[in-house]
Amino acid sequence: MSETVKKITEYVNEAGGRVFYVGGCVRDRLLGIENKDVDIEVHGISPEYLYSILEKVGEPLAYGKSFGVFALRGENIDIAMPRRERAVGKGHRDFVVDVDPFIGTREAARRRDFTINALMENAMTGEIVDHLGGQEDLKAGIIRHIDPATFVEDPLRVLRGAQFAARFGFGIAPDTVELCRGIDLSTLSKERVEEELRKALLKADKPSIFFEAMREMDQLDHWFPELKELIGLEQDPVFHPEGDVWTHTMEVIDRAAGYRDKVSEPFSFMLLALTHDLGKIVTTEEKNGRIHAYEHETKGLPLVESFLRRILNENDVIDYVLNMVPLHMKPNVAAHSKPALKSTNRMFDQAEAPEDLIWFAASDRPVFAGEEAFSGDTEFLLERLAAYDEIMAKPHVMGRDLIAAGLEPGEDFSEILEYAHKLRLAGIEKDLAMKQVLAYARDLKKRP
Repeated sequence: MSETVKKITEYVNEAGGRVFYVGGCVRDRLLGIENKDVDIEVHGISPEYLYSILEKVGEPLAYGKSFGVFALRGENIDIAMPRRERAVGKGHRDFVVDVDPFIGTREAARRRDFTINALMENAMTGEIVDHLGGQEDLKAGIIRHIDPATFVEDPLRVLRGAQFAARFGFGIAPDTVELCRGIDLSTLSKERVEEELRKALLKADKPSIFFEAMREMDQLDHWFPELKELIGLEQDPVFHPEGDVWTHTMEVIDRAAGYRDKVSEPFSFMLLALTHDLGKIVTTEEKNGRIHAYEHETKGLPLVESFLRRILNENDVIDYVLNMVPLHMKPNVAAHSKPALKSTNRMFDQAEAPEDLIWFAASDRPVFAGEEAFSGDTEFLLERLAAYDEIMAKPHVMGRDLIAAGLEPGEDFSEILEYAHKLRLAGIEKDLAMKQVLAYARDLKKRP
């Protein structure tokens, strides 16, 4: 117990109330999972009295005072009071909240979504309060709703159930799955959808469980329609013996999860893994008895962008994925064919995150003649990346060098700089490159 929670608990108990740890911090402690978020619920005293207690402990922040929700400046503690909620619309926020510090622990627990999130721990005694079978469901690995009448009032619970299943490797109770099938997700904001998707992609060992759960609940249509189109979309079995594009994508995101600690932008990287083959929706065809998806890495970009903008507002994430998708096949091709250095230099130069591209390739391992083509080739690509980095660190021809040599910026200047960059990627030393660039500039002037 933190010193702050201890002080709050002592003051509340002196006033005849009780303090409970609630929600995820209790669940995760019982699962042996670290959780730095602390949520407490204060029973048996008025909101005004609780506020006066918080003033003794620190600087209270009543960011949801009318809902009985408080915090303390500089403390990572959410402090709430028991409350009743009534749905007045179909949206995630369409609720009327009535604070009631005296409803008791059973009624307070019943407003939560799943039994494993309704567990409470008495902050003074450490006693676990479990009115709804949450400990049993934790042991059995089951995500189970509490009240069917109130559960359906909040559509976000569909995605929460799926991401909990993915994070904990749990199954969802059949009656909960059935309940989720009838819930309309269209009223959710993209921000809330992104929040659950982010947790699934970044916290789960097998993020595929999230999408398989959404598929089982028949809830891919509104937010993930492109993924639904991957179901049953055939691939060449020579390169993809695992099956359709859906199965391949699920395998890729699970492998990619193993590289999250190696990449520069884990969330962007996982979205790359999720969307890299959406282009197969518009390019897959059968020719001469073989299934092909020529140029899917470029022709699918409109689908990728549509998918991302439906869920995200972060342009930097979207730019990362749109940059990397067209390149996603190149590392494995290079690892297989071992091309000249300038070829891999060009590939890395095009990538927003060159090393991430290598780890994606490891996640996307193709199969040739029954063997993984990428197996053992990470070292080759990392060596080539090191060579690229070494070249890029060397002195090179820049715009100011050309101006100092007498060239004036004009309509051909960008083309001259582009030529200089090509020489840099080819590993040409600066002095020699400068001579070649000036010669190229003179030739440009002679053109009619």
